[in-house]
Amino acid sequence: MTQEVKPGKKRREMDMLHGSLLDKILLFALPLAASSILQQLFNSADIAVVGHFAGRQALGAVGSNTAAINLLTNLFVGLSVGANVVIGHFIGLGRKREIKDVIHTVISVALLSGVLLLVAGQFLAKPILLITNSPVDVLPLATIYLRIYFLGMPFVMLYNFGSAILRSKGDTKRPLYALLLAGVVNVGLNLLLVIVFHLGVAGVGIATVLANGVSAGMILYFLTHEEETFRLDLRKLSWNREYFRRVFRVGAPAGLQGMVFSLSNVCIQTAINGFGSHAVAGSAAAVNFEFFTYFMVSAFSQAAVTFTSQNFGAGNYQRCKKIFRICMTAALVATLCMSAAFVMFRRPFLRIYTPEEVVIQYALVRVLHVEVFACLPSLYEVSGSALRGMNHSLLPALLTVFGSCVLRVLWLFTVFLWAGRSFEVLLNVYPFTWVTTSVMVLTAYFVIRRREFQRPSLKEREELAEEAAGT
Repeated sequence: MTQEVKPGKKRREMDMLHGSLLDKILLFALPLAASSILQQLFNSADIAVVGHFAGRQALGAVGSNTAAINLLTNLFVGLSVGANVVIGHFIGLGRKREIKDVIHTVISVALLSGVLLLVAGQFLAKPILLITNSPVDVLPLATIYLRIYFLGMPFVMLYNFGSAILRSKGDTKRPLYALLLAGVVNVGLNLLLVIVFHLGVAGVGIATVLANGVSAGMILYFLTHEEETFRLDLRKLSWNREYFRRVFRVGAPAGLQGMVFSLSNVCIQTAINGFGSHAVAGSAAAVNFEFFTYFMVSAFSQAAVTFTSQNFGAGNYQRCKKIFRICMTAALVATLCMSAAFVMFRRPFLRIYTPEEVVIQYALVRVLHVEVFACLPSLYEVSGSALRGMNHSLLPALLTVFGSCVLRVLWLFTVFLWAGRSFEVLLNVYPFTWVTTSVMVLTAYFVIRRREFQRPSLKEREELAEEAAGT
């Protein structure tokens, strides 16, 4: 797709339909990975500051909230994946007029979902923490942090949906710039509110909300000053039922997968909570390594869904195969390198988050039982994203829900109990379910790819449908 650009104005749309792929995928994925890492650094900065200046209970309060936050937000974040795919298809089909209507619908969804989550978080914060068996000495602080965090949900949703719009045309650098500035704001406010004003967990929550506001404000600025096809006009926010249906069809399965996935992690967090606040704090410290590694997986998965959606829409099937190979290889290599670094230097890295030796011992167990195998999610995440780019979102979601969610819950009620509630056995659920899920989703990808690539292209199908409607 080509687009006229005014003289002196930089063209930020990446041509994913022509030319070399490896350099473009790297230019797309690496800023996206850096953005996700910066976003996680919000939470890591929170954990490091409270771990050193507010104590073990505060560290556990902030760290134990991750699963609860993801449980409430992943449905709506999944819808942003649907926005990426739908806009990508329209780019591949060369249909510019529809793109602007999709964008205004998507931002309307972002605002509505942000407000819903803000309200829901105030009522559900304590019940969720009680259900997850949050330790008694952590519960009051965890509730405060979670309620404050959800005050910033409109900002979080605007950033995620707005970034999805920019990613659909290959722009992953400006979301990175937004998070870079927001990260600086977050760290500065953390130090000010916790160390100077002694606000503890509340100060960390306030800093995160304000930082999220900075990143959301920058994304809105980018969109309202975008090239004509992708420009957002806040006065023209609308709700187009057809475009929302398309976004929902692709995004809802991804969102439901994320919710059920988070529910299984909530169940695992509940089991971890049963080992006491030292285990909660240790797990909260070590899980940061898993997040950082997963962000490389997620970045190349997003590249797979974005590049595939455009080329699938244009009928470039051989190019879709090459996209899959490049994204899968890059994700595996990147995660293997990161895991090796985290495992090799595990103790110095853990001391960034906590000075307590008992907490570090629990964290070391998690590193050696989980982070060692952190490359495995690449296998099912990249293949599932490629399927979503081909308009198949439900099947990879169902397979991932079964492999990474249902099997985890079964593990808790069988293997974990039979092994005498061992902390090590509890953590072994991750590599087991990663392998199982990878086998299923990879098989589905190759079966569906063979079938889809033997059919007429999406563009040809839409042209035939329009001709049929005309007659």
